[in-house]
Amino acid sequence: MDFDQADSINQAVRLLSLRHRARIAELLAPLGLHPGQEALLLELARTGPMIQAQLSDALGVERPSVTLMARKLETAGHIRRTPAPDDQRATVVELTDAGRALTDQVKQLWRTLAQETVTGLDAETAARLPALLRTMAGNVDTRRPHRRRTGPAHDGT
Repeated sequence: MDFDQADSINQAVRLLSLRHRARIAELLAPLGLHPGQEALLLELARTGPMIQAQLSDALGVERPSVTLMARKLETAGHIRRTPAPDDQRATVVELTDAGRALTDQVKQLWRTLAQETVTGLDAETAARLPALLRTMAGNVDTRRPHRRRTGPAHDGT
């Protein structure tokens, strides 16, 4: 890949990331939430109660970040944290009734953001987008060892 193509890809990903985060911040502000907190709420809505360390892994963020988010969401009454019954060092995190109600609002905002994001794309491209983006995210995942790719798709530059 030449520099111009690499620059074009990297700049597009960077710009999308920045604008997506700014837009979700704008949408979440009236709910009293900050970016990242909605992902925590949605994960708990999907999975039910979880050990805080597992929640950190599921969200792909550092444990101190989840601790801070959970503390703020607990103070606001959206989640409850309790010691794990089988390990007093672990903390179980679960949605409260208020958190479930808020999550319904977050889901609507999430739909709005997704629709805005794919506006102008045909349905087939929009349907393929999650898998493409997950592949790209996996390619730059710092939590896994990186191997130099070889073969026909890699030109060595």
